[in-house]
Parts: sequence; structure tokens; C-alpha cells
Amino acid sequence: MSVKDRVIAIIAEQAVLEPSDVTMDSTLEDLGIDSLGLVESIFAIEEEFDISVPFNANEPEKSDFDISSVASIVAGIEALIAEQKK
Repeated sequence: MSVKDRVIAIIAEQAVLEPSDVTMDSTLEDLGIDSLGLVESIFAIEEEFDISVPFNANEPEKSDFDISSVASIVAGIEALIAEQKK
């Protein structure tokens, strides 16, 4: 399973949707994921990939991690995984 598919599966689970309902253009808001759901998604992603996501739930706008869309989240996760493998 690709990183993209795994991230989409985690986000879909949080949104109580089918993975097929989650597109790369979807925003978390589109999917009905609130701030708590976002935090749970980040934790699930960190566990799934054994990485640390630079995201501050208390100050999301100050985080270096782009959560504006599913595509940006996938890209961010892929970058973190690549960075960790160095």
C-alpha cells in the first residue's frame, strides 16, 4: 500500500467515510474533520509511519506542516519519511 493510500485510509476512518470518498483535493473541512479529528489523524499517521509530524494542535497556523488539503498532507508525510531515511 502506498503512502498516499495509507494516509487516505487514516483520514477516511477519521471522517467516517469510504477511502473512495476522499480525494487529493479534499480539505479536512470538506470531509467534516474538526480540530480533534485532525489531532487524532496526525497521531494515527505518526503511529502508522513511525514519524513525528511537526504540527502544533494549539497553534496550527504556526506549524510547518501544511494541512490545507489531502494532497498537501500526503506530500508532507512523504517528505518526512524521505527525511527520516537519510
